[in-house]
Amino acid sequence: MNARMPSSALNTAQALEQVSQKWDNDIVGQLKDYIAIPAKSPMFAPDWEQQGLLDTVLRNAASWVQAQQVPGLKLEIVRMPGRTPVLFFEVEGTQPGANAADANTVLMYGHLDKQPEFEGWRSDLGPWTPKYEDGKLYGRGGADDGYAVYASVAAVQALKSQNVLHPRIVGIIETAEESGSRDLLPYVDALRPRLGNVDLVICLDSGAGNYDQLWLTTSLRGMASGTLKVEILTEGIHSGDASGVVPSSFRIMRQVLDRLEDSATGRMLPASFHCEVPAERLAQARATAAILGEETYRRFPWAHHDCGGSTLVALPTTTDPVQALLKRTWEPTLSVTGAEGFPTLQNAGNVLRPYTAFKLSLRLPPLVDAATCVQEMKALLEDNAPYQAKVTWEGMSSSSGWNAPDMTPWFENALNQASRAHFGADCGYIGQGGTIPLMNLLSQGFPKAQMMVCGVLGPKSNAHGPNEFLHVPYAKKLTAAVAQVIAAMPVTHPAQATTEAGTDSASA
Repeated sequence: MNARMPSSALNTAQALEQVSQKWDNDIVGQLKDYIAIPAKSPMFAPDWEQQGLLDTVLRNAASWVQAQQVPGLKLEIVRMPGRTPVLFFEVEGTQPGANAADANTVLMYGHLDKQPEFEGWRSDLGPWTPKYEDGKLYGRGGADDGYAVYASVAAVQALKSQNVLHPRIVGIIETAEESGSRDLLPYVDALRPRLGNVDLVICLDSGAGNYDQLWLTTSLRGMASGTLKVEILTEGIHSGDASGVVPSSFRIMRQVLDRLEDSATGRMLPASFHCEVPAERLAQARATAAILGEETYRRFPWAHHDCGGSTLVALPTTTDPVQALLKRTWEPTLSVTGAEGFPTLQNAGNVLRPYTAFKLSLRLPPLVDAATCVQEMKALLEDNAPYQAKVTWEGMSSSSGWNAPDMTPWFENALNQASRAHFGADCGYIGQGGTIPLMNLLSQGFPKAQMMVCGVLGPKSNAHGPNEFLHVPYAKKLTAAVAQVIAAMPVTHPAQATTEAGTDSASA
């Protein structure tokens, strides 16, 4: 038991030193064990329940949290039949009135499921082979975002070690985020009475513009994924015999996709897929562009080749930093992320293939409704198919994007103070091109809550792709910053705030 008197202020240097030691002596090792387990999300492992790997990583995390013996922390693994399990923990508040029914609560979020392996890993690396090198922990899932539960509890430990007064804290760690958080809503509904009055959400599943300051995510794109399939034959036919009479399924695929996207520019054609960028987000994009400059597009691993003695490097869609930020956050884009119906190059004979199938990933602006877009896509892609081919669109998952609520003065001030204390620079603001389905759900359920959406996915960290890494020095500072923001959260809970506001009005 800490004998020191309770304090309302956190010693930031001491907090960073403590969490750094925790990362070096414990968390890095825990994450190495986590990375070695191929706990793929249900979308990529339909037999996840039989594999038992999601259960394994969840139990490992739960055992670690319990072993920390954080005062006032209770933990359980919650299960619903047929759904991926979640880890739920709650920590009693130490502020006066912190455990009252209407008191402010902090909700911490993370996930433990992973994306599949993907190809192209460095020869000495692999998705399930953790390697710690130059402050970077390589391997699938460490940064996205297996570290979140460990960093969250380490931040709470930093508060406890200094006996800093803090609000009530709850945590939800799910195991189906990479499948669109399809199991999360039932759990949130079931746990809602225990969540309390959530006034601050801390989600560590996002990214950073650089590793030199704290970054707050201000928006997230929506997403709709599925399979588009074009069938023209029942079996493959000799191309010399059939081509010219039988249209290529690939050519039909191109025509169908032309209804959705201008292939010359990449612009999505349906007007309903676009929205206006809010003035505040546009101003933030300009400020962030001034910080990051050419790194907004140079940070990607562009292909290059020799041409006449000089090296040609592949080009981005824009070299304007502001436009680069907006294109990856506020414009809809289409990506083909998988294909079927193609033999390997080695096995590809002179055969006209019977079908072509693409897995499509459509990223949508934060203010566009994903469900409406999915419905429009089905009609747009399937109706009046060229040559009366069989064209089918089968949606897999969809989630609308998210735009952060306005910041309250205490939250904005806390972010800047935490960033200055641990990075020596003000907090940066950046939209992210990824999707975190939970954020919309929480914004709807807790419309007055502040949203601290941050993460370690900075330049070249490459979540979902090869050589994914977690930048450990940045993660240490982020962990300490989280503790500092929690410590800065106002002690007053809603009932007190209403009473005080009434007293002030009467006095005035």
